[in-house]
Amino acid sequence: MIHIHPVSDLRNNFPQIEAVVRGGEPVYLTKNGHGSMVVLSLEDYAELTSGIESRLDEADRAATQSDVRLTHDDVFANARSRL
Repeated sequence: MIHIHPVSDLRNNFPQIEAVVRGGEPVYLTKNGHGSMVVLSLEDYAELTSGIESRLDEADRAATQSDVRLTHDDVFANARSRL
């Protein structure tokens, strides 16, 4: 089930939102009827972002060893061709 709440619920009903998040579900917050943010547990966030930092470090090391620079168009064209 998708949990959508107004951002004011984060202040007014924090225990309820916390219970949902601790149960492993994200909570989507809205402001003025539009999506504003997502609340995740630290564990879910860590799982979602695991490996990204090491991949960025690897890319930085590779960039220092090469003079080749790609435009964003080149990068996205390469990514699209692999999909």
